[in-house]
Amino acid sequence: MAERATHPRTRRTAAALTALSCVGVAALAGCGGGGQDHGVSRNAPAAPRSAAPSPSPTPTTPDWNPRPGSVAAVGDSITRGFDACSVLADCPEVSWATGSDSSVRSLAVRLLGASKAADRSWNHAVSGARMVQLPEQMALAAKERPELVTVMMGANDACRESVRLMTPVADFRASFEASMRQLRAGAPKARVYVSSVPDLKRLWSTGRTNEMGKKIWDLGICQSMLADADDLGPAAVARRDAVRKRVVAYNEVLREVCAKDRYCRYDGGAVFGFRFTRTQLSPWDWFHPSRDGQARLAEMAYRNITAAEPPA
Repeated sequence: MAERATHPRTRRTAAALTALSCVGVAALAGCGGGGQDHGVSRNAPAAPRSAAPSPSPTPTTPDWNPRPGSVAAVGDSITRGFDACSVLADCPEVSWATGSDSSVRSLAVRLLGASKAADRSWNHAVSGARMVQLPEQMALAAKERPELVTVMMGANDACRESVRLMTPVADFRASFEASMRQLRAGAPKARVYVSSVPDLKRLWSTGRTNEMGKKIWDLGICQSMLADADDLGPAAVARRDAVRKRVVAYNEVLREVCAKDRYCRYDGGAVFGFRFTRTQLSPWDWFHPSRDGQARLAEMAYRNITAAEPPA
């Protein structure tokens, strides 16, 4: 979610952030000597496993394929699992779309099984990416000839240093339309599942109860929404409302553009409407999804993709 420009820190800022993380979440992060294993955590609680899914009913929209045989993912830091395993680092193993972590059970694993997912899923998302970068990712995805492409993009277009710098809605639309054309040039019949942009204001409301999280936000994460997190004055309220309004507009663009493509399915606002809890947010930045949050995203996507009818 956070823009790439906010991820790399100066040495001084990175050191401050690491120190904050070690003080506040030492038990979780294992800060100290030695590297961290970003794979499956032995201590991570496993997400509840649902019973083996029954065969999906035949979709009433015949162009949709509820059981694709391969998955390519495009997007931003959410799809890269940023800050889910360790501070200021991608962790694609826990990606909701293509990860291998058994506690997440990614969309690819749920659709293909763990062994096939390892060979038949690809993650082309880039932390910090905005919609203007999506055509390039789509071109890479098309080269894989996937049966399904997942899209989760747009949070960084609203997460800028200021409201003034947010991506204009018209530019957002033009880039998404170009992305779909880019995909269709190389993979004309790939199904596309488009996730809505999360409700950034709701994430602010949940995360602001954590003092550690607010200190990390002050270092530069999504300042258009998260700056001065405790300021409830009229100007701050208006700023956050403007960001939320822009996210709503982005989601309407995603819905409209997707509706024009016979092989595209929008999530109906499922991710935007999801109420992330504290345990579903990163213990380092209290903004990106944690392992549990990634699991919930995977569950939503699987349910919507395998449903006979698209989400309302």
